[in-house]
Amino acid sequence: MRPDLAGSEGYIRNSWYVAGRSEDFGRDLTALTMLEDRIVIYRDTKGAPVALEDACPHRKLPLSRGTLEGDHVVCGYHGLTFDCSGECVIAPTQLDNPPRRAAVRAYPAEDRWGFLWLWMGEGAADQGQMIDIPNFEDENWGKTAKGAMSIGCHYLYVIDNLLDPSHVTWVHLTSFAGAGTDNRPLDIEETAEGVIVSRWILDEPAPPYYKDMLPFGPTCDRKQHYECRLPAVAVNMSVYTPTGEGGVDKALSENAFVNISYNFITPVDSQTSRYFWFQHRNMHAEDAALSERMFEGAKLAFQEDQEVLEHVQVGMSERTSGYLNLALDAGAMRFRARVAKAIKGEHS
Repeated sequence: MRPDLAGSEGYIRNSWYVAGRSEDFGRDLTALTMLEDRIVIYRDTKGAPVALEDACPHRKLPLSRGTLEGDHVVCGYHGLTFDCSGECVIAPTQLDNPPRRAAVRAYPAEDRWGFLWLWMGEGAADQGQMIDIPNFEDENWGKTAKGAMSIGCHYLYVIDNLLDPSHVTWVHLTSFAGAGTDNRPLDIEETAEGVIVSRWILDEPAPPYYKDMLPFGPTCDRKQHYECRLPAVAVNMSVYTPTGEGGVDKALSENAFVNISYNFITPVDSQTSRYFWFQHRNMHAEDAALSERMFEGAKLAFQEDQEVLEHVQVGMSERTSGYLNLALDAGAMRFRARVAKAIKGEHS
């Protein structure tokens, strides 16, 4: 049987991953799994995020089953108490002789762009690896709400999908599909951070999702920009210009409508992923109704992806015959090769 696709074994750990939306975490002990690590998250009395290994070192009872006292987590079995750095500061049953090795791993945690990020590597967190989002504070740019969903598939199947402009023709008939998305040639570019798959579609009607947002028409020039960066961040950009103002050999038109979908994928385990996103546009910044409509439309499209990808997970994990790649998979295969290389590098 042909082996699994590249990158399927293991995870890139020396990176930041989204644990959830910042508002999802407060003074409660919240248990979750990331990259197969069981983690408990809470906020200290000053509101700073804390992320610890969710297992007391005594008998591995999840600390999330304990209690929060001030800034400390108290195990619900024998009261071992851990501070924000993961050190045991109180052992009630042996106050005069605290266990020397009683500590749990602490994960660097940071709120950024409305999400809580954890550094999953063993070494010091690299702030330079945190994604930058241009225009995030620009009042002329509109934002949608932040979305979150679970998908029952390996995270790289989600990445495959996010590097595939062609699937919209069949999966997203009422939203992102449009003329030219089925067979127009694709450009592939490798960058220091990942892979970009893109193409311009000229003088065609806009897809249903975007039609009413554009201040021009009935046809337009459209760019699909599908970009994935290590370890699992997708920046998918849609650019629309009046007909004749778009194309690979032209500077960005001052009339262009630009919508960027920021997608953050966090592996849970080999068959489950968490998917977070929001959209950022350069027009109609104050139009709350449009933001809501865009959010609901994107959510519906991602649910369509979810249904397909969960069946892909079952089909690939239970396959009894071989599989093949199509030409449209070229970008995804390059990204998977980069993931496999990065994983190997962390273990060498």
